[in-house]
Amino acid sequence: MAIREVREMGDDVLEKQCKPVTKMTLRTKILIEDMLDTMYEKMGVGLAAPQVGILKQIVVIDVGEGPIVLINPEIVETSGEQTGEEGCLSVPGKWGIVTRPNYVKVRALNENMEEFEIEGEELLARAFCHEIDHLGGHLYVEKVEGELHDSPAYNEEDMEYEVEE
Repeated sequence: MAIREVREMGDDVLEKQCKPVTKMTLRTKILIEDMLDTMYEKMGVGLAAPQVGILKQIVVIDVGEGPIVLINPEIVETSGEQTGEEGCLSVPGKWGIVTRPNYVKVRALNENMEEFEIEGEELLARAFCHEIDHLGGHLYVEKVEGELHDSPAYNEEDMEYEVEE
């Protein structure tokens, strides 16, 4: 599909409340595919529709166990606590320390508009909370304990695995 532009902090769309999805359309299916492609291209673990300029309650997540699509998600249960580093594709080059629940249960619709529940712990629980926050117009920087920190500069040369002869 297509890689979409990721909106960055300061863009008004990131501060707005998203609207529920009421029916699955071809346009919405394409949006979901584009969101997955964009998330993978930008090496993120999650992406919410407002991050690509669309005010719909859609989230995609992949913490390494395959893609998860959540439509109209709501957190129905949480427990425990975890504190750790968090970053965001909409706040490039920065990270901060955020406390989130260690366990989260989410109720949402899948791509067939069927209701389901999904549970997550640790990174997946953090991703659920982070992405669902976007749907209410909130960024993780509102929850950062202390200062935002600069991420180390990404160097593509460090990512090369070919051996020169």
